Amino acid sequence: MSNLFPRPGTSGPTLSRRGLLASGAGLTALALAACSGPAVGGTGTGASQAATDETDWSSVTPAGEISFWTNHPGGSMDIEKKIIEGFQAENPDIKVELVTAGKNYEEVAQKFQTAQAGGEAGDLVVISDVTWFNYYLNKSIIPVDGLWEHFEFEIDDYRDALIKDYEYEGAHWGVPYARSTPLFYYNKEHFATAGLADEAPKTWQEFGEVAPTLIEKAGVQAAFAFPKEDQYPGWTLANVIWGYGGAWSNEWDFSVLDGPETVEGMQFVQDAVRKQKWGMVASSDQAEAFASGAVSTVVQSTGSLAGILKSATFDVGVGFLPGGPKATDMVCPTGGAGIGIAAKSSPEKQLAAAMFLQYLSNPENSATFSAGTGYMPTRKSADMKAATAEVPQLSAAVEQLDHTRVQDLGRVALPGGDLNIARMTQTVMTSDVDVQQQLTELRGTLEQIYETDLQPKLGG
Repeated sequence: MSNLFPRPGTSGPTLSRRGLLASGAGLTALALAACSGPAVGGTGTGASQAATDETDWSSVTPAGEISFWTNHPGGSMDIEKKIIEGFQAENPDIKVELVTAGKNYEEVAQKFQTAQAGGEAGDLVVISDVTWFNYYLNKSIIPVDGLWEHFEFEIDDYRDALIKDYEYEGAHWGVPYARSTPLFYYNKEHFATAGLADEAPKTWQEFGEVAPTLIEKAGVQAAFAFPKEDQYPGWTLANVIWGYGGAWSNEWDFSVLDGPETVEGMQFVQDAVRKQKWGMVASSDQAEAFASGAVSTVVQSTGSLAGILKSATFDVGVGFLPGGPKATDMVCPTGGAGIGIAAKSSPEKQLAAAMFLQYLSNPENSATFSAGTGYMPTRKSADMKAATAEVPQLSAAVEQLDHTRVQDLGRVALPGGDLNIARMTQTVMTSDVDVQQQLTELRGTLEQIYETDLQPKLGG
């Protein structure tokens, strides 16, 4: 294979929210999204926006040097360096310092927030789906709308679902960068042996009916591997509960969490593992279990595609995520990270940062970054023909972008939300507990976190 792939009771303000990770460092090095993000700080909202809305960018001269803090998602350091070289060739008066600020999104977030207290923070920073809202609450980033207008960013050319991820209170707090979705992966040889069609199932119920045949005919340990607690199950299992009409939350309302639809969805998951036994909870990264042939199917990040194709000794099929009895479309969450501009940076540095951000995310570089890492192209006009011709499986990931859904706030914006959801799913999948009770207890925990830690900072 070529180097095309070196591989989210009470309601509050509406938050619109929305990786393909390279496998050069191995399948276990996937960095999908943070579990809980840094501690929430600040005493209110809107401070960052108020500080920049009145800036007359036409009177500002861009700084001669800026820094870009990143974890090089998808092993993208070399690609980032080349993009920086291209920017500096066009803008010789601006130097961009590339800073390795951590090995994953969590480490970058912690280091950046610590730097706010007195250290030297970056001017641009990678912000993941479950850390960016804390940057907003901590007043660490600025809205980019004024800079977009100044530089005439082609906002309509960004993928709608991806650009809306960073929208809050009428402003945008980041730009899409390393973005991903989950995909349904299947072992084509196993499907053929079991007499199944060479395609992903349309619904989980359909798959549950044929899963025992896969185990019998293909001789696998399980037909499907579910993610364990530290593999972000709240991200991929959102697909299942959305298909049943449930959710982790409805904005800041958590009553849906232990409603009948969510309970039914999680009961399906528990039964698959505990009663019907066609599913298993992977002992490590479920992508490894799939690539080894131990299981026939898995839902994993588009970022797993390169690593799976490299490691698997069989033909790999991919498809859209299955739906459920209530919904068969718009049941795919997005993930990954965007880029924010630091609030503590001077206007001169913020202006230069916006210039680099515009270049970094233009259609050509969007396609280059996507083809080189496996993350999704963030621009509609990004030309992905060469990439999909070389890796046909990538086509499904790109096409599924038009069928994605904003993640639930209970997972991506509530401090500790994803972590508590993950703990609940692990308990439900590995023991014969009462699903309704587990979800009710989780609802109480998340409502308390919201009312104690988050609502006061939202001005609610």
